[in-house]
Amino acid sequence: AFYNGEIKSSDSGDIPVQDYLRVTNEFIVPHSSGKHARFNRSSYMVGALARFNNSYAQLTAAARAVAEKLGLSAPCHNPYMNTVAQIVEVVQCIAEAVELIDRLLDAGIKKESPNLETTRYGQGIAATEVPRGILFHDYTYNAQGAIESANCIIPTGQNLANIDDDMKKLVPEIIEESKTDITHKLEMLVRAYDPCISCSVHMVDVTFIE
Repeated sequence: AFYNGEIKSSDSGDIPVQDYLRVTNEFIVPHSSGKHARFNRSSYMVGALARFNNSYAQLTAAARAVAEKLGLSAPCHNPYMNTVAQIVEVVQCIAEAVELIDRLLDAGIKKESPNLETTRYGQGIAATEVPRGILFHDYTYNAQGAIESANCIIPTGQNLANIDDDMKKLVPEIIEESKTDITHKLEMLVRAYDPCISCSVHMVDVTFIE
């Protein structure tokens, strides 16, 4: 599910959304201005590939066929296959969209008035799956309807530590290649995670120490 349900971890199973801070555990590192996140290990990955691994059984036959044709099988821990998993999700979402439209048409569309209830106060915590991964929102409103506190943890930030770990593994494997090829492959790794445009452009600054 993209809009409801619980947090799904391949290590720990289902976790209530209200406990998202227990999962994200944001921390600061010296080499980055972006917060990193970790759970049971030094890092974790969110996004299409993580969803594919955790929810393969929920895919339609068409989505599974596309995955098989593109060489993607569960579980897969190759970050470069994240883009392939996104293609599989497109097939899945088209099928689900058609089903939802059919259900709406069968039920009939009725005119509904907007919600005019008075402002409520308290805390609201929710999560939704967006293309890049799970997104957490946490807002607290006072009785006057003003926000007293807010916390938003985005997928790109949650993936940063995992990108770091993948780079640490990749660099020794390609260290004998040219500087151009090394830089290119590190950039490919970052973009495989589908970070936001600004992150994908400015995330990698390769410095060679000889």
